[in-house]
Amino acid sequence: MIQQLLVNGIIAGSIYALVALGFGLIYNTSRFFHFAHGAVYTVGAYLAYIFSALWNIPVFLSLPLAVLGASLLGTLIDLVIYRPMRIKGASPLVLLLASLGIFVVFQNLISLIFGDETKSIRGGLVREGIEVFGARITQIQIMLIVVSIFLFVVTSFILKKTKIGKALRAVANDQELAFVQGVDSNKAILFAFGIGSALAAVAAILIAFDTDITPMMGFNALLMGVIAVIVGGIGSIPGAYLGGLLLGLAQHLGVWKLPSQWQDAIAFVILLVFLLIKPQGFLGRKLKKVEV
Repeated sequence: MIQQLLVNGIIAGSIYALVALGFGLIYNTSRFFHFAHGAVYTVGAYLAYIFSALWNIPVFLSLPLAVLGASLLGTLIDLVIYRPMRIKGASPLVLLLASLGIFVVFQNLISLIFGDETKSIRGGLVREGIEVFGARITQIQIMLIVVSIFLFVVTSFILKKTKIGKALRAVANDQELAFVQGVDSNKAILFAFGIGSALAAVAAILIAFDTDITPMMGFNALLMGVIAVIVGGIGSIPGAYLGGLLLGLAQHLGVWKLPSQWQDAIAFVILLVFLLIKPQGFLGRKLKKVEV
C-alpha cells in the first residue's frame, strides 16, 4: 500500500514539477503570476489530440508539433498582450488580471470547439503495470518520471551555461541593471514564455497519455503549479521543481489516512503552513516586497 502511494506521489509530483518549472521560469523574468499558463497546458494536450487522434499524424511527429504549438501560443500571448501592456506601464496586478481573462477565454473556446466530454489520445489495449518493489507502474508513467527529470536537468543547464540562460537570470535578478549591461529584457521574457509554455505542454501530453484530457484539466495543474512555486521558493527554479515533487508525495501519502477527495485540501494546508512559517519557501530567498 505505502509503496503504491509513494509511486503515485512521484508520478503526480513529476507533473506538478514540470508545470511549476515553467510557471516559475516565467514568473522570475516577468514578475507576475501568468495564470494563462493553465490554458497553454490544456492547449498542448488538445493539440496532441488533434494531431495524433484526429489527423492520424505519427506520434513521433505529432507530439513535438503539439509542444511547438503550445510554445508559440505562449510567446504570442506575451508578444501580443503582455508586452504592449508592459510598455504602457501596467502593474503586475493588471497583468495578472489579464492573464486570468486569457485563461477563461481559452478554456471556454476549447469547451466550445471540442465539447466538455473526456477525450483520449491513448491507443491500443490498456496493459497492466510493471511491479517495482511491490508497486505497479506503467511504461507511460516511467517515461513521465524520466522525461520530467531530464527536462529539469536540461532547463538547469540552459539557465546556468548558455548565453540566453544568463540573460534570463540577469533579468530575473534586476531588469534595470540587466538593461544597463545590454540585455534586452523583452527578448529574455519572450524566451522564458517559450520555454515555460513548452514545459507545460510536455506535462499535459504526458498526463494525457496516462489518463485523459478535459477542458478543465489546466485549472488543477495551474493551482498545483502555483502552490509548488510558492512552497519551493519564489525565484528558485530547483525549488519550484522540488516543490512539485513534495506536493505530489504529500497529497498521495495523505490519502493513506484520509479520503481521496482531501487531496486538494492537503495541498492548500501545505501552502498555508509555508506562508505562516516559511513564506519564502524552502529554497527561496527573503524578499523585501512581494509582487503578484
